[in-house]
Amino acid sequence: MTIDLKIFSGSGNPELATSICETLGIGLSRLEVSRFSNDNLFVQIQENVREKDVFVVQPFTAPVGDNVLELFIILDALRSASARRITAVIPYFSYARSDKKDAPRISIAGRLMADLIKTAGANRVLTMDLHSDAVHGFFSIPVDHLTAIPYFVNHFREHLDLTNAVVVATDAGGAKRAGRFAMRIHLPMAIIDKRRIADTEVVQGLVVGEVKGRDAIIFEDEISTGGTLAASVKTLHAAGVNSIHVGATHGVFCGPAVERLVESPIDSVVVTDTVYMPQEKKKEKIRILSVAPMFAETIRRIHTGESVGALFDEFEQQS
Repeated sequence: MTIDLKIFSGSGNPELATSICETLGIGLSRLEVSRFSNDNLFVQIQENVREKDVFVVQPFTAPVGDNVLELFIILDALRSASARRITAVIPYFSYARSDKKDAPRISIAGRLMADLIKTAGANRVLTMDLHSDAVHGFFSIPVDHLTAIPYFVNHFREHLDLTNAVVVATDAGGAKRAGRFAMRIHLPMAIIDKRRIADTEVVQGLVVGEVKGRDAIIFEDEISTGGTLAASVKTLHAAGVNSIHVGATHGVFCGPAVERLVESPIDSVVVTDTVYMPQEKKKEKIRILSVAPMFAETIRRIHTGESVGALFDEFEQQS
């Protein structure tokens, strides 16, 4: 790596940022984040970034408001310090769930965030497995949208007998995502009919597809409260599945999610490290895959001007 490359981390997931740097063989660049007595954030870049290619790793995780604002201030500080190019690396973009106007007098917050990221100083964005692909189009700056699917393909091929497996989408909205995974792992797919009646409450009905006597792999972009998973497990057991395994890129695990997973008859849960997981949430049933190598290689290619699209082809060949 050349000395022109700098990687900084916000408070959202410094462990992932450190792993990315270790993969690249460089040190994490230094900045100071603190608060004034009135609770205002203070950010100071503690290295020379003039004419450097700079990447800032900051997922939108809890406390989301603080982490979003911190990213904006870091981006602005880097721009003021004359960085040549600034890439906002947002492994988990939580506002991707706010992608449409589905109620009166609301904000399409995903689009607002895209505008603010550019205004704060980002020249491009690097993210992974957006909840809605439409959010990619909200940005007026280049976006590299990665997927963790190859990691899940390799994991389930190694740890699960797939001869009788089926991929399950928990609703019609997730069918496209689950379909990409099913195609990559060469398995049939089933879809559960779901109706969301509140943020944490869903109602499910019939299963479209053959799941009786099969090993189900539920594939999602994220696990938040675990409400959808809990309902899906009941639906699949009623349909006669043999076992249930879950793969989700973002293990948000808010509220009662961990308890629901541990107490449920789910056989295994696999997530990635896009979201930092404290020790108390690391249970035996939950497996964490590191996506640092993919982010590191993507950052290297962006820095050197190589094709990022070709990276996807290479990971697909590996899987």
